[in-house]
Amino acid sequence: MLNTIIRSQRFFTTAILSIVLLSGATVSNAETTEAKIARAISAAPSDITNEATIMDVDGTILRSGINRWVCIPGVGLIPGDKHPMCNDPVWMKWMAAMALGTEFTTDVIGVAYMMAGDPWLNVDNPMATDPNDGGVWRQEGAHVMLLFPDMDVLADLPPGPVAGGPYVMWGGTPMEHVILPIDAKDLQK
Repeated sequence: MLNTIIRSQRFFTTAILSIVLLSGATVSNAETTEAKIARAISAAPSDITNEATIMDVDGTILRSGINRWVCIPGVGLIPGDKHPMCNDPVWMKWMAAMALGTEFTTDVIGVAYMMAGDPWLNVDNPMATDPNDGGVWRQEGAHVMLLFPDMDVLADLPPGPVAGGPYVMWGGTPMEHVILPIDAKDLQK
């Protein structure tokens, strides 16, 4: 069991370092370790975060954990982001693949928590940077994200947050995943 935990932590460290190096994210020395940990653990329920590894966006382990979860004080794929997330191993693999531009596959469902919400994003285009591009932009509040081995089984889910409930984010792209909102929607078109 201990060897599995050590291997998982090494994988998480490698994944986060890959994300940071390829995203150009920088670490702010002005923020304390305690503040980063407090923000990271706000991403998921305490039964997850109490024993999770807390990893800074630069790959530094801020606190070692003993379960399979890794909580981060910001999304390393978005430079300067401070919206925390807690990821299972599948989501850590997904994040590393996205940062490296490599293909992602999984044989199991992946789960990530973002109970403190996320930044304004285009729900159709993960590369969009202009909120005035005519796309649907939103800042999702508290939510859970899911990855599936076969995204084709989600064909009946709406392609965006227009119908209420779960929806497919970035459908038809390699970054496709399901959002399960906890808060009411506030769309900006």
